[in-house]
Amino acid sequence: MSRKDDYEQRAEKLLTPMVESRGFELVDVEYVKEGGNWYLRAYIDKEGGITVDDCEAVSREFSDCLDREDFIEDSYILEVSSPGLGRPLKKEKDYRRSLGKELEIRTFRPIDRQKEFYGILKAYDDSSVTIETEEGREMTFQKSDLALIRLAFDF
Repeated sequence: MSRKDDYEQRAEKLLTPMVESRGFELVDVEYVKEGGNWYLRAYIDKEGGITVDDCEAVSREFSDCLDREDFIEDSYILEVSSPGLGRPLKKEKDYRRSLGKELEIRTFRPIDRQKEFYGILKAYDDSSVTIETEEGREMTFQKSDLALIRLAFDF
């Protein structure tokens, strides 16, 4: 297991009870390097949406816990935020929650000369995703071929 994976898993294990005790959902935890800085990001959500005050409360408690546990060797910036509308589907629970909803899919390579697809999520498993397009056509994609999969949103 990589150091990155270890940090993410340990952080998720510490954070889950804090988030759930408030009636929130822990959507994702990521440890990434951007622009020379390491970031530990936690994405939380709840019915009706997360507020800045929600993020601040979780951030304070989580920061204190991370200071006590002190398992991350690098200096890093802690961020706790809402996952936002354009969050990608990553975990099984993301797919389960999105069944019957419209998705945007982008592939690495063109399929029938296009790389962007929209449709209702009909089925998924560990390796594939099936959508029904507006034309009523079912399309199945291998997850390994997907550059992006997320809920579609219209403005």
